[in-house]
Amino acid sequence: MLQENWTTIKEFILVGFPDLDPKYYGLVSTTFFFVYVTTVVGNCVLVILFVKEHSLQKPMYGIMFSLALSDIGFSTVALPKIIAKYWFNDEMIPFHACFMQMKLIHYFGTVSSFVLMIMALDRYLAICNPLRYSLLMTNRTILSLNGIAWLSSFIVTTVTVIHASQLPFCGPNRIIQCYCDQTSIVILACASSSSQVVVAFILAMTVLLGPLAFIIYSYTHIIVCVMQVTSAGGRRKTFSTCSAQLCIIAIYYFPRCGVYFSQMLGVYLTPNLRLSLLIFCSVFPPFINPFIYCFRNKEINHVLNQWAEKLQMGIKYFTLQLLETLF
Repeated sequence: MLQENWTTIKEFILVGFPDLDPKYYGLVSTTFFFVYVTTVVGNCVLVILFVKEHSLQKPMYGIMFSLALSDIGFSTVALPKIIAKYWFNDEMIPFHACFMQMKLIHYFGTVSSFVLMIMALDRYLAICNPLRYSLLMTNRTILSLNGIAWLSSFIVTTVTVIHASQLPFCGPNRIIQCYCDQTSIVILACASSSSQVVVAFILAMTVLLGPLAFIIYSYTHIIVCVMQVTSAGGRRKTFSTCSAQLCIIAIYYFPRCGVYFSQMLGVYLTPNLRLSLLIFCSVFPPFINPFIYCFRNKEINHVLNQWAEKLQMGIKYFTLQLLETLF
């Protein structure tokens, strides 16, 4: 419950990048708009594919489906406000809307972290225990794991938001961030926020370092298993897939952990550097995930080609019917 008796401010100001020259506002907003449209369109295509195509209703694609939903949610919560900030100079956000955005930002970010861990488990079983894979990783198992990921993420982020909402806000209201997040908000409180910072740090490290440790463990075993493959072509194929996934995982986890640890250890990061790291690790993975995980996949490419052929035939048929009607 928000401490409204102590809180006097009604809205926050999203400062964004504090040292950004206004002449670059158009370029920044256009870039974010392109990233947002590409992210939403790419992930929506994947969601539609997984729902419509029975051949793609497999455990691995169930994980990708969950990740695509999370990416759509995060991008839709975060990017429109950034675009409005730099495109229309709309930098004000109501007090309660800011807390709601903070809740959803952390929620979808936590879901993505857990889903990446599930994906690592799937790859570990598929490569290191192929004979037991079909027995262990069923559609029901993936549905349960995804459900646990989404529910536990909701609980964790709700605790963080409720804890932060106990603080009074009566003075500064300028958030040095492109969206509302816990770290940027609690430092504006009119009372000590040390307990909120500690709780948020513990929860953040739990949802980041826990999955990251399991991912490192899984991919270490995967690499060992791949090195035992006698076929050089098989090793190259597996390493090609794993390297792309590991790059995205590194981009997602390491900058976040670096920012959190620097804050707790008192290491100073300039506002622009901190924002750049957080924006990059938050926005780039949802943007590139459809290309890394899905559009390079042969089964998905095959389905997309079939859809393209049907669309082409439909357009050709419609054109012929229109010409016959006219002439």
